[in-house]
Amino acid sequence: MATEKIILGVDPGTAIMGFGIIKVKGNSMSFIQMNELDMRKIKDPYVKLRRIFERTVELIDTYHPDEIALEAPFFGKNVQSMLKLGRAQGVAMAAGLSRDIPVFEYAPLKIKQAITGKGSASKEQVARMLQSLLAIKELPKNLDMTDGLAAAVCHFYNSGRIEVGKSYSGWASFVKQNEKRIKK
Repeated sequence: MATEKIILGVDPGTAIMGFGIIKVKGNSMSFIQMNELDMRKIKDPYVKLRRIFERTVELIDTYHPDEIALEAPFFGKNVQSMLKLGRAQGVAMAAGLSRDIPVFEYAPLKIKQAITGKGSASKEQVARMLQSLLAIKELPKNLDMTDGLAAAVCHFYNSGRIEVGKSYSGWASFVKQNEKRIKK
């Protein structure tokens, strides 16, 4: 009997948070939804963080994901931007952890590599590949949505391997889940 699970992928941001949801059954995946939380009109940074938390919890309560995959902030030169992205990511993580859902983190390069086979792929290339893989009829204008979806698909492709990004459920959990592979 094939196991089923739901994966929520999140591309955290304080202007736009993109997210995508897939269903996994055995070795296949299917598209459930992708969308965005647009916060560009919100001026207060703390209100933005609250909205990210609330929307993530709402998605969790609606779709009951078994796992959450987040795109990690990339290292840039602008420290303030990095701080904002880190806060957005932390709030999304906290929402998942508050519901006891395992959270995994993937670098943008790893996500692009998993989807297209090329770490230097453009957002458009990633979106087109997702469209093909998941039979998505029409791509959105804003590709933050497909970035969130790409995190979920990346996690699906990396599931079952010892290195599945960074898990925040602890070392004991990691060892227990990978006992058979570690003993080989």
